[in-house]
Amino acid sequence: MPQLDTSTWLLTILSMIFTLFALLQLKISKHFYSPLPKPVDTKLQKQQIPWNHTWTKIYLPLS
Repeated sequence: MPQLDTSTWLLTILSMIFTLFALLQLKISKHFYSPLPKPVDTKLQKQQIPWNHTWTKIYLPLS
């Protein structure tokens, strides 16, 4: 049974890591980031929900 030649594995793995790193850098560099993000005030966006002011009684069934 012949031996498995592993002499090129290091070069293959290193080139794969370098290629993935380069592709990731290209992908990130094309992404647009907003220069000045503004905080959103959540208190201004409060909505009135009908069940905030009323309560509903839940009765257990008769045993």
